[in-house]
Amino acid sequence: MCGALPKMNNPQNIRSLSVNDLRAWCETKKEKSFRANQVFEWLWKKGVASIDEMSNLPVLLRNNLKEDFEIHSIRIASKQKSSDGTVKFGFLLYDNNLIEGVLIPDENRYTACISSQAGCSLDCRFCATGKLGRKRNLETDEIYLQAFLINEYCLSIFNSRLDNIVLMGMGEPLLNYKNVMEAINMMTAESGMGFSPRRITLSTAGISKMIRQLADDGVRFNLAVSLHSVIDEKRSAIMSINDTNNLQSLKEAIQYFHSKTGTRIFYEYLLLKDFNDSHEDARAFAEFCKISPCKINLIEYNPIEKSRYHKSEKRRVKRFIHFLKKCNLIVHYRQSRGGDIDAACGQLAGKTMEIQ
Repeated sequence: MCGALPKMNNPQNIRSLSVNDLRAWCETKKEKSFRANQVFEWLWKKGVASIDEMSNLPVLLRNNLKEDFEIHSIRIASKQKSSDGTVKFGFLLYDNNLIEGVLIPDENRYTACISSQAGCSLDCRFCATGKLGRKRNLETDEIYLQAFLINEYCLSIFNSRLDNIVLMGMGEPLLNYKNVMEAINMMTAESGMGFSPRRITLSTAGISKMIRQLADDGVRFNLAVSLHSVIDEKRSAIMSINDTNNLQSLKEAIQYFHSKTGTRIFYEYLLLKDFNDSHEDARAFAEFCKISPCKINLIEYNPIEKSRYHKSEKRRVKRFIHFLKKCNLIVHYRQSRGGDIDAACGQLAGKTMEIQ
């Protein structure tokens, strides 16, 4: 999050500057260095949408900031509430791209699901976002501000901060590595949201090289890997990423990640009727899970338009869960939330509606 100082008449997004960049800029304007800290706090801890909102800064300083910088806006353009309490947000970006995020209330716990790309680089067959293609990577502040704005909403409606932040929305986080890492760093920084890294989860379709990079960078947040099958032919049929990151390379990357970080892995497994929900699939999955300590999230399939897949029958789900638990694995079955407003896993595709 460090950029060169702007040229006159060529304003840049001020949130692309570090606090040290801002100090250097203040020096050129003969402003005291503490002003940089004030500006940085307005931008990240308070999440202002305009320089004019920085009310404790002198007018001359604000005018100088406006001359050299701009703030790339991200605003809540729409909200849609599900019958189960889930809220889907449509965020409009400065270039008119639309992304989506979700707030999931669960008893007294609140989880924000945020996006890392406008659209998605991958084309998983069961996911509506993949059908959009990748429009662009999100910038650091665009990722961060989704969590910030959902947290503000959570405080205003439920009088509670978020408990968890998951990067499971639109896009593949590991294909926007630098900006995602910087955004998470700001979420956990005291100068940002002050969020515990253990309450942040990054979900990936499985980019082996970048999982190794996470390990080398010593990340402290949680890693979730979307498997959906541990049989190469089946996984490739629904996730083309498996053609270049097959299960053997993924195993090795996960083992490396665990050896370097000591962190338990989360596996996401979408149960698809008569495709990956057989006894053979469960047995293969249990064998895969031996590579490192893990927790398993089995996910109820959420239908999307023009999909050939359907959710598993209840009896097959129960049998699948029973087998995994017999193998002493920690299993949680995650039922669909927000399906009636296309806010559930795999359904984010820019369909939003304003709450009246």
